[in-house]
Amino acid sequence: MYKLFTFFIFLMHFLSINAEDVNYNDNDLLNNMKLLASDKEDIVSNAINNLAKTGDPRLEDFFEFYRNSSLYIWNDKIVVCEETIEDEDFNELAPLITPLDKQPILDITGIQVKPDILELIEVSPSRQHRIEARNALILLTLSSTNIEYRFSAVKKSGMPPYNYNAIPVLKIIQNNDTIEKIRFTAKESFLLLSVSLADTNKNKDQMIKYLEQLVEINSLRSIPVIESLKKKYNNDKATEVLLSKLHSKIIKHQKFINQITYVFQGLSLGSILIIMALGLAITFGLMGIINMAHGELMMIGGFSTYIIQEIFVRNFSAEYFDYYFLVALPSSFIISFIVGLIIEFTVVQKLYRRPLESLLATWGISIILIQTTRLIFGDNIGVNSPEFLRGGYELMNGLILPYNRLFIILMCIVSLLIIYYLFGRTSLGLKVKATMQNRDMATALGVNTRAVDRFTFAFGSGLAGIAGCCLTLIGGVTPDMGQNYIVESFLVVVTGGVGELLGVIFSGFGIGILTKILEPMNIGGFDIGAIWSKVLVLIFVVIFIQFKPSGLFPPKGRLADD
Repeated sequence: MYKLFTFFIFLMHFLSINAEDVNYNDNDLLNNMKLLASDKEDIVSNAINNLAKTGDPRLEDFFEFYRNSSLYIWNDKIVVCEETIEDEDFNELAPLITPLDKQPILDITGIQVKPDILELIEVSPSRQHRIEARNALILLTLSSTNIEYRFSAVKKSGMPPYNYNAIPVLKIIQNNDTIEKIRFTAKESFLLLSVSLADTNKNKDQMIKYLEQLVEINSLRSIPVIESLKKKYNNDKATEVLLSKLHSKIIKHQKFINQITYVFQGLSLGSILIIMALGLAITFGLMGIINMAHGELMMIGGFSTYIIQEIFVRNFSAEYFDYYFLVALPSSFIISFIVGLIIEFTVVQKLYRRPLESLLATWGISIILIQTTRLIFGDNIGVNSPEFLRGGYELMNGLILPYNRLFIILMCIVSLLIIYYLFGRTSLGLKVKATMQNRDMATALGVNTRAVDRFTFAFGSGLAGIAGCCLTLIGGVTPDMGQNYIVESFLVVVTGGVGELLGVIFSGFGIGILTKILEPMNIGGFDIGAIWSKVLVLIFVVIFIQFKPSGLFPPKGRLADD
């Protein structure tokens, strides 16, 4: 039976035979299903094995029904009831469906059968049979033509409780599967199972051999296994020394992976800060306005993304859902641009060259925006990432770079290029710089300085909206979300040099990376965490400013002479 099972899995997986191409006898399947209700454990176990060896993909859902206790015997037939309902007399009724095709069971009038739950005999698996059903499900999905299902089954095969029947199947998959990631994971699961089997058989030499292979391929999944074995063999010094050496090697690799991960997360955080700080560098660095509502303009970008998502959900079919983000990205810029234009026209235009008054006025605006948004939307809403930004690129084993964070870094680069071109290569940028450096001379040369002021402030506000849209990919959307980034954004501007693009880039990435590196650190038994990492970064910036008060690069524009 064991060889037959292996042969069947091999055929199903590598000759791509579908269940529809093979004439399985559904009556045999149903008869084996009925045996699951037996009181004898060996009969139930044999029935599970017989079902698993068919390789029928319809049984994937069936085994889940069995493990969730959704199977029943009704009129000597095996049936499924996922949820019960109550009638007017508070009787608990069970809508029945077929176990293979999941179609409603109909009576002679064509209405779904809904007997009283008391008329059914529940098929309730024991703990051991649940484990057997889980293993059978894994073995069944090892032959799936769906790549995600197959990968999941290959990975679960190497997790406790171990199913040693998967060893020969995994050995075949690691040599023949068309997907490299699945081949690697199959090898990893094969070695993990082999380690457990060797340990069970008290074959320590074989166990060490398989562990060495796991360490050689840098398997992070081997870490808890080695740690568990170290505790088990703590009285066997020779074995413990070998295990300690292997543990040190794989932990070294894990630390390396973690450091790269922290740097990458810091780059994505720094990208958000840079996009935010670009707007501040324009309004604060070039215009002398301390805009404390800049974080709320970021929040408006986040909520704009949510509104666009809801429009797509309610008015378009599911296949067009992912396009919402392509619409939300420019929309968040436009909406924040318009709000910034309104703020400039109503309040800020009277506060140029008055930084203290502008700080107080925009702080009041930020409170108004937060409370207004809270009244309309509530405290927390959800934005779903589009399908093309889910998952990640596996750079090496254990190191996955999420697509959403890669996209944020890309948006930061695009924003920087647009800013560089707009303010460095166009006549509009020349007018902006001329207005900020010498307003009277620019006016004398025919520049509409009021129009330049409005555009500059609104453009900086629009950049904050883009930052808010990007932030929805990695964080929640709340009315006070901008408060978490406004201080760090000002630190980026001040540290880099007020109004300097290159300084914003260096300080933004530097603060982002430093924050993420500090978060997981433990100093003297004290876990730093997210809050203290920000405190330490703030202390570092304060010390840095004492030695370089003008930042990394001296400011240019209105504040250069202050």
